Amino acid sequence: MGRIRQKGKAGAARAYITRTAAVKKLQCSLADFRRLCILKGIFPREPKNKKKANKGSSAPTSFYYTKDIAYLAHEPVLKKLREHKAFAKKLSRALGRGEWSSAKSLEENKPVYRLDHIIKERYPTFVDALRDIDDALCMIYLFASLPSGQRLPSELVENCARLSAEWQLYIMHSQSLRKAFLSIKGVYYQAEVMDQTITWLVPYQFTQNIPSDVDVRVMLTFLELYQTLLGFVFFKLYTDVGLVYPPPLDVKKYEAAAGVGAFSLQEASHPSSALVHKTVEIDGRKISGKDVRQTIKAITASSDIDMDSVSNLQTSVPEENQDEDFVLQPSTKSTEPDTSLPTLKTLESLPEPISTTLFAPYTFLLSRETSRSIFEFLVRSFGGKVGWPASSGGGSPIDENDPSITHVIIDRPPHSYKSESAEEKERRLRRKYVQPQWVVDCINAGKILLEEHYAQGQTLPPHISPFGEYEGAYDPAAGPLGAQAELEESDSEAESGEEADEKDDVDTGDHRLKKTLKDAVGDPSALRTAELAAEAAGMDYDAFEKEVGKLGKKTKREQVKVDNAEEDMNKMMMSNRQRKLYEKMKHSQQKKETERNILEAKKRALIKQKRKETKGSS
Repeated sequence: MGRIRQKGKAGAARAYITRTAAVKKLQCSLADFRRLCILKGIFPREPKNKKKANKGSSAPTSFYYTKDIAYLAHEPVLKKLREHKAFAKKLSRALGRGEWSSAKSLEENKPVYRLDHIIKERYPTFVDALRDIDDALCMIYLFASLPSGQRLPSELVENCARLSAEWQLYIMHSQSLRKAFLSIKGVYYQAEVMDQTITWLVPYQFTQNIPSDVDVRVMLTFLELYQTLLGFVFFKLYTDVGLVYPPPLDVKKYEAAAGVGAFSLQEASHPSSALVHKTVEIDGRKISGKDVRQTIKAITASSDIDMDSVSNLQTSVPEENQDEDFVLQPSTKSTEPDTSLPTLKTLESLPEPISTTLFAPYTFLLSRETSRSIFEFLVRSFGGKVGWPASSGGGSPIDENDPSITHVIIDRPPHSYKSESAEEKERRLRRKYVQPQWVVDCINAGKILLEEHYAQGQTLPPHISPFGEYEGAYDPAAGPLGAQAELEESDSEAESGEEADEKDDVDTGDHRLKKTLKDAVGDPSALRTAELAAEAAGMDYDAFEKEVGKLGKKTKREQVKVDNAEEDMNKMMMSNRQRKLYEKMKHSQQKKETERNILEAKKRALIKQKRKETKGSS
């Protein structure tokens, strides 16, 4: 006979615990319990049967794992919170009695907790921490733009501004920025740091107000954790590239609203023991690990690097240590074509996916109506030089009248230049005036776009998100649909006379040619053969294209019918739950496809109308 299980002592009733019972067990306030759960990453759970988990009661409540609450009971931060509660009682008693010396002594020995051990627990490796700093960066930039007051101390806002500037400095120094998007919420940035994609949102520089219904205490708890996390991450990133952390701050430039320019990057003069370079003596010459890393970095920096610059390092290696050239021996058993294996020489010739020195040949001047913090970060991240007028803040490295300025980022309507001098006219003609969207579109396109479409006063092209919503989504920047749209239009116009065309084909006796075209649909080599056969038969090329499009549409409809029949057979083998889930998925896909088709139809109508207007004007 098995052991008798008592009600409420096993199963879900034992695995889960209510929030009230958890607070009572930990002997802390509800605010402290909420803070502990945020710091430790513990959140409410949803049991399968709430009535069993709540020991027969059906009252609405929040449930936690019992093991998680037992884990919180041994947290050092909980001990510090209890000490702080006792400290607050002693301090209020001393102030009430007028014991000022005791109150001062208590204030000096105020208990303070640290979150270093929590960061190490939640992020065992540095890569884990990098993957989780997206939300941290978003919150840091948010609080850096908020005004200080009673609910938000000024020291906290300054610390957030410092952390955001340190992150921007590292991204600009390492040239890790990849994408940017100007949205309604703010500016989305995406960078690649140690092969990890990091995306964060920066709000625009408007006057912000904290709503009264927002619980700032919960957000400050998250911010406390994120500040500690970013401190660890930034220290690691800076020391890995040999920079001093935190970067020194120039107080005069900071007071003159220099922004990121008030911080300066300095190389560490005394590297740590982990960064000490190992030196090896080969043939009387000392070669360190730093030399090897710099050589590898030079190889990967550009595909057009001159290999003579590293010949000295290669010749210093003894002959017996040099790697022999890999000679590919074709297999006698394999019938597949030979494929060359990647080697160091082949990897050198691979082009870089994204140019990190896109703006290196150019010098930009930011007008006073543009956001200096946004475009200074964008331009400097891609190797460009940027300056701004004195009205936008101090610390500009380039003067407004500098002859090296090639582009002026301006966001105001054009005006007349009647009263300008000859020198000003020459300077204006030498520079290119573009709107701010040009910078972001160049970054997302990976190349320098034509400035004429972004000139001052021009109607800008659509600014598309580079992140992409889903596969197959409508892309307004894809350009005109071209021949495909024309074929669809011609098919829709000639759909009523399709049967008559088939009868004409039968009467003329072109069965063989039509069969050849039908077999050639979907096969490029056979399509070329069919094109030659049509040319020999005297068929016009436009008629050939129209016939191929018509047959392709028929073939597609037939294939859809076959796929639908096979899909129905597969759905018969599904359970009810799987079938409902599959139907929901198909409905969502069909809805997205319908939206895309509607937008493409509108685009085709606009293109057709524009062509008619062009023909009418001509």
